[in-house]
Amino acid sequence: MIRVDALYRYPVKGFSPERRDSLVIQDDGRVQGDRALVFRFADALEPADATFPKSRGLALMTFPTLARVRLSFDDTAHTLRLQVDDLDVTADLSDEGRARLSEAVTAYLRTTSDAKLLDADGVLPLGLLGDGATARFQDRPRGFISLHGSASVADLDAAVPAPVDDRRFRSNIVISGADAWAELDWTGRLRIGEVLFDVQKPIERCAAITANPDTGVRDARLLRVLTTEFAQDEPTLGILLLPVDGGGTVREGDEVVLDA
Repeated sequence: MIRVDALYRYPVKGFSPERRDSLVIQDDGRVQGDRALVFRFADALEPADATFPKSRGLALMTFPTLARVRLSFDDTAHTLRLQVDDLDVTADLSDEGRARLSEAVTAYLRTTSDAKLLDADGVLPLGLLGDGATARFQDRPRGFISLHGSASVADLDAAVPAPVDDRRFRSNIVISGADAWAELDWTGRLRIGEVLFDVQKPIERCAAITANPDTGVRDARLLRVLTTEFAQDEPTLGILLLPVDGGGTVREGDEVVLDA
């Protein structure tokens, strides 16, 4: 039986996830509270729509040491907590709180191998955009739910010496009970708990997956491994989903029913 093994949301685009017992899937296909904040570069304007390219702000793809930062967002207090090494900062989303969080992230990055990237034209000072609730800083105009199978990740882990786990792939939903790579061949519809989804397409991966989520070091050439060891045309792991008739809630342990 295929079931939901883990659920994640990403309060700040390009940063670490929060594991959740459940996720609210909005009718636009986005996860409530997912990518609801972003640290933008100084020359990046606030977008008019619900997209924000990785190139316009901090993202794991270009700043791998962000993987070491642990973030959590308190939906009730509307505060963001940032933890890494000896740094532990919690602030609200007032102008003062946003400035404090931006300065803390900048100070951390100054201590890392990514520090030189901050000196590029238009990067500093960083600014924190978003209300913490509205999912609006995805890469794509449509809101998609991302899903991958734990068996696929285990198969990839066995092919490289570096540790590879689900966190590298930044999916919203991780499933167990399916054969490795089986999800890449899924088509049509599937039901997860109370939500019916249309399968959209496989996910082509970027350099973010090469960063170790504990150390922030690029320690695995996974893009090349996927195209050579696994004979893929493009480095691919996981699939994108859209809800069919409105949203709903998916929960850890929910059954995944294919061709629903």
